[in-house]
Amino acid sequence: MILAIPSPLGVALGIATAAAYGVTAAAASRLSRSSTQWLLALAWLLHGLTLATGLAGGTPRFGFAPAISVTAWLVLTVYAIESSLYPQLKVRRALAVLGAVAVMLAVLLPGTPLHVSASPWLPLHLALGIASYGLFGAAVVHAWLMTRAEKQIRLAAEPQGGVPLLTMERLTFRFVTAGFVLLSATLLAGLLFSETLYGGAVRGWKWDHKTVFSVLAWLTFAILLTGRARFGWRGRTARRVLYAGSALLLLAYVGSRFVLEVVLSRAIS
Repeated sequence: MILAIPSPLGVALGIATAAAYGVTAAAASRLSRSSTQWLLALAWLLHGLTLATGLAGGTPRFGFAPAISVTAWLVLTVYAIESSLYPQLKVRRALAVLGAVAVMLAVLLPGTPLHVSASPWLPLHLALGIASYGLFGAAVVHAWLMTRAEKQIRLAAEPQGGVPLLTMERLTFRFVTAGFVLLSATLLAGLLFSETLYGGAVRGWKWDHKTVFSVLAWLTFAILLTGRARFGWRGRTARRVLYAGSALLLLAYVGSRFVLEVVLSRAIS
């Protein structure tokens, strides 16, 4: 729900989506792979319909929970594409739980209205930022799968993922690279066009906590990609830097909005 509308239809769709994810997570160990895939696909489609409903008219809204919801949907979209290429991937239950939690958060906390004077381009700017969240989220999922596979190899057990570690590593850095490009575009747009995007409500580059954490995240990912290219960083070192950058990026918007919207109970636009 990039532009979440707290309507009865949106709430009903959100609850139905969370229920579909919940059924998928509960039945994942008892059903065949194809049956679980179909259930997850149904939940993913309902999730997409919920997001589309949020985009259809009304007062534009945004917040930390809608951001998480969109990120989760993007991660699931990546998985849907990858599972056709690498059917060995086994993260359906974890992704179903993630989807259920994300959707219910967005139902309960649909965000706050954007500035009435905001530019029509602002949703695109937000979409770029959330797309980078989704790509880095996919990278984190792959890094976690690599960690799990390495532990299983050390225990002389067959890796459950079934995808070679080198392949998983290449996929991880492809997502990091794509996410870095989108994050760079988002920051550049905010630097050059912030006054236009927010209709004069924000003048110039504003060094608030969101900006500081975003820039720190960008620097961390830049270091990661440079270390990979020049020094061959891989394995635990690369994953730690990836996790650090992702945590900073999460704090940049989701964390700050959570504190303001929930902890401090302040409505912000």
